[in-house]
Amino acid sequence: MIATSFISDPFSILLAGIVIVVGGIIGLKLHPFLALLLGALVVAIMTPGSVIEHDALAKGATPAAAHQLATRSIGERIALEFGNTCGKLGILIAMAAIIGKCMLESGGAERIVRSLLKLTGIDKAPLAFLAGSFFIGIPVFFDTVLFLMIPLAKAMTMRIGKNYLLFVLAIMAGASMANSLVPPAPGPLFLTGEMQIPIGMMMMGGFLLGLLTILAGYLFALYANRKWPIPLRDSLDARLEDIRSASIKTDAQLPPLWLSLLPVMIPLVLICANTALASFSSAHAVTRLIAFLGDKYIALAAGGAAALILLVRQKKTDREGMTTFVQTALMSAGAIILITAAGGTFGGMLQQSGISARIAGMTKDYQMTLLPLAFLIAAVVRTAQGSATVAVITASGMLSGMATHGHLAYHPLYLGLAVGCGAKLVPWMNDAGFWVVCKISNLTEREALKTISPMQTIMGITGLIGVLIAARILPLVG
Repeated sequence: MIATSFISDPFSILLAGIVIVVGGIIGLKLHPFLALLLGALVVAIMTPGSVIEHDALAKGATPAAAHQLATRSIGERIALEFGNTCGKLGILIAMAAIIGKCMLESGGAERIVRSLLKLTGIDKAPLAFLAGSFFIGIPVFFDTVLFLMIPLAKAMTMRIGKNYLLFVLAIMAGASMANSLVPPAPGPLFLTGEMQIPIGMMMMGGFLLGLLTILAGYLFALYANRKWPIPLRDSLDARLEDIRSASIKTDAQLPPLWLSLLPVMIPLVLICANTALASFSSAHAVTRLIAFLGDKYIALAAGGAAALILLVRQKKTDREGMTTFVQTALMSAGAIILITAAGGTFGGMLQQSGISARIAGMTKDYQMTLLPLAFLIAAVVRTAQGSATVAVITASGMLSGMATHGHLAYHPLYLGLAVGCGAKLVPWMNDAGFWVVCKISNLTEREALKTISPMQTIMGITGLIGVLIAARILPLVG
């Protein structure tokens, strides 16, 4: 009985998952897809049906739906979570692969890079990537920002011959902080309602704190780039030969800037317009049209169409050549989709194990300063199950009573910001976003763990320090 209880304990399940995935990939050199699915399988086997049902009920499922999930076979539950992740990211990754390859092949990425260098100079180019990813990351999902900007980082590296890791980390820093601090990202948006924080105040506070945290992230990126320089590597979707050939072209051989920007700007403008009009009535025909076009899947598909048109204009490629080209891009995307979906499956199985509820129960009566507590809860939940959004939702749900009825000495905004900062710690192999970054940027798992994970940890801790200082100096209460 004791042995059974120990095996089904959420922390035992978490430990088993960590050992299998990390040990399999780094120790046994297993392919990440296999190691993640094996980890998901073991976690699913160890999790009792009663825990699965209780977790589903806690997330708002009906009793019938929760019971149905708990009685599914292990294979069905794994396949369901795998399909859910594919549904969220599959089309985005496929379209992004087409956009990225088209921009590299057509010279569009090279044109954007040259224009950026003229505007900022070589020395300030990484700062341009940092600021750009942060601003784009406010209305656009984190993964989409990476898909749109990593091809530009590759072209920039080929152009100047160095600093590839710096560009990747700058993009990662900006996009990830916007995703956890600034509405309308899903986590912060839920948090504002749960803690009754005015959305405008959360946007302003998240924006200001985000600037502080991305600066800390940028300083670490400079250090990491000097200590562990990573070369631009050959890959199926971005061959070095193709990037190099674009870099030696004259300006006259490249597409105009406005046309080069379309594959990136079309999704960005459509998604931003949809976000801006989301609070208005959908009865108006224009609002309905923008809602349709501004859906992230439709918007990125429109960007993919623009990228193909750009390539046809520059290459004058025949129909047969275009088919081969798209097939090459999608072959690259397929591997990314499979690994990312396996990472999402592993994280989903961990969530069903009840680890979030267990952490919540252990910390609800812990008498310590509330802001560090909020940070700690979000950080532990994020590290345990992989999703920053789930971490924000879990922590804000636990602390909402204190935020709304706790007679705080400072505005609940600071509690929400502390939760958002805690959700940055610590990205690793149970996070689908971790695999998106690895596979889009061609970093190895080991390289990502020693660069991306500590950078986000530093940014999160810096944010907590900023929140503590601001809450003391400017409490925003009468």
